[in-house]
Amino acid sequence: MISNYRGRFAPSPTGPLHQGSLAAALASWLDARAHFGKWLIRIEDVDRPRERPGIAARQIDVLRALGMTPDEPVLYQSTRQLAYSAALHQLRQTQRSFYCACSRAQLPAGQKGASPRYPGTCRGRGLSGAGAIRFRVDAATIGFEDRACGYFAQNIEASVGDFVIRRADGLWAYQLAVVVDDAFQQITHVVRGADLLDNTPRQIALQHALGLPTPLYLHVPLVRDAAGRKLSKQTQAPAVDPRNALSELEQAWQHLGFSPTGASDVAGFQQQAVARWRDKWRSVDPVRSFGAALDADASP
Repeated sequence: MISNYRGRFAPSPTGPLHQGSLAAALASWLDARAHFGKWLIRIEDVDRPRERPGIAARQIDVLRALGMTPDEPVLYQSTRQLAYSAALHQLRQTQRSFYCACSRAQLPAGQKGASPRYPGTCRGRGLSGAGAIRFRVDAATIGFEDRACGYFAQNIEASVGDFVIRRADGLWAYQLAVVVDDAFQQITHVVRGADLLDNTPRQIALQHALGLPTPLYLHVPLVRDAAGRKLSKQTQAPAVDPRNALSELEQAWQHLGFSPTGASDVAGFQQQAVARWRDKWRSVDPVRSFGAALDADASP
């Protein structure tokens, strides 16, 4: 049975996997398996100052121990510098990027928990050679149909402004790298945490500017601690323990909205979880072709 579905899990190697990252990994793996598709791992190691030695290998080992093995070799963003430079050159050629000399202190303060909106300070200054590089947005509203959250739209110019695609220290920003690599790996479906929902219009804007395809998106609920905070390395979320693989998987599965499988081992959990995931999402998957259509028998 053949499917052109291609999904991915893309952790940053800044700390061990915790239940929040496991829930996102499991959802992406289940969606790929439910579509009879490919599941890939991409290590987002472009922020070298925050990277912890050995963490990427540990993340991959833990996923394997939990039964999630990628279908193709792992891609490391640190090997993709030339591709990001080529994308930036394309944006320069079409006047969709510009240098910005503003420091954080020079930008207006954002609302609590939100980044400040860039007011366009350096848009028309014609700077070159130093500072961050921003993507020049337009006034259009960009909307998309999220498979879990429904329709989401954002006027990027009004809410975010021109956003950074290469930092002042020369490191590539997440927004550009993720768009270039999703296209390179021919990702058709992105399944990730709901904290990235409002990043998606920016990524779609870059896809349009670079002439790249837009995947289908599904944003799953975040895992939170007792205080209501998103689980993260900053809040000292405990690492996933691969010695308790079935228990860790069941916990992530229940966070995704399902009742316990009652399986006695990881293989039994996978079999039940894939079938139940397929049943849940069959009725809500939007119909859209991406290249060749999904094989009719392989549709969820």
